[in-house]
Amino acid sequence: MEKNTILNNLQIPGIEFDNLPKPGGSYVAVNIRGNIAYVAIQFPIKDGRFFFTGRFGESVTTEEGYEAARLAAMNVLGQINKFVGFDNIIGLNHADIYYRASEEWDDGPRVANGASTRLMTTRTASPMRSRASPTRSVPSNSRTIGRFTTG
Repeated sequence: MEKNTILNNLQIPGIEFDNLPKPGGSYVAVNIRGNIAYVAIQFPIKDGRFFFTGRFGESVTTEEGYEAARLAAMNVLGQINKFVGFDNIIGLNHADIYYRASEEWDDGPRVANGASTRLMTTRTASPMRSRASPTRSVPSNSRTIGRFTTG
């Protein structure tokens, strides 16, 4: 797929790929093995600021979670563009969406749709193959995040 086509599909006011979050520890943002690129966990960060912190069903709404997943997905796409290049990918293989939620909240698929919808608008040659969104399995101070694999 041509890089310009994907970038045109991603034209969203306020979203720029030149100010991407840097890894928060001793790891790389994108790890390439053969013809597969593994994108490290991306948080809903823009301009160095975390957005949508807290737990779903308590301080974060499902709608805010959708936007958080969407922002994390944009950071993933930015990392892909920076380290791999859109012209070098044929599709998105998998997305993991992690978050914290109250015991009563059970709307994970709607939150994960924020990332899926954003990723599907890239219109790569191959659609995203799978996703997972395990709940309540991340540290209590976690934010909505995503981990993605491209091929």
